[in-house]
Amino acid sequence: MRAINDMDYSVVKSIHILSATILFGTGLGSAFYLFMANRKKDIAGIHFAVTYVVLADWLFTTPAIVVQFVTGLWLLHLTGYTLSDRWVRWSVALFVFAGLCWLPVVRMQIRMRGMAQTARQSGAALPQAYWRLDRCWIVAGSLAFPGGDRHLLPDGRQTVSF
Repeated sequence: MRAINDMDYSVVKSIHILSATILFGTGLGSAFYLFMANRKKDIAGIHFAVTYVVLADWLFTTPAIVVQFVTGLWLLHLTGYTLSDRWVRWSVALFVFAGLCWLPVVRMQIRMRGMAQTARQSGAALPQAYWRLDRCWIVAGSLAFPGGDRHLLPDGRQTVSF
């Protein structure tokens, strides 16, 4: 391992932890509110929830993902670990897996928002396609969440990033 500049390491690690907290909090909060709105089946409530879940993904989740990746690589550089280290490969694999689950979730949320808006404006019920997306959203989101919130330590142990 290389000599670490304590100030750089502390700042980058703090930013990394802050972005992990934003990612975790936004993900959990958004999922909870949309899940609960869908269970209540009130179209106005669903439209409100899904509209702001999509907005939260653009304002908070997306930047936090970018910051997580950049600061993770920066921490590797500062500490002397490399992408060839086993624990780093596992961390990157989990990060990529979470992203591959999350991207379809975002697309589903955008489609769900459109369906909810149409139903709200027309006074019609939500189509069955909405509820199929809801089930897929639950599955994909459930798969993405644990992978994105795990970090592996150099000795192979897992730790949640908050």
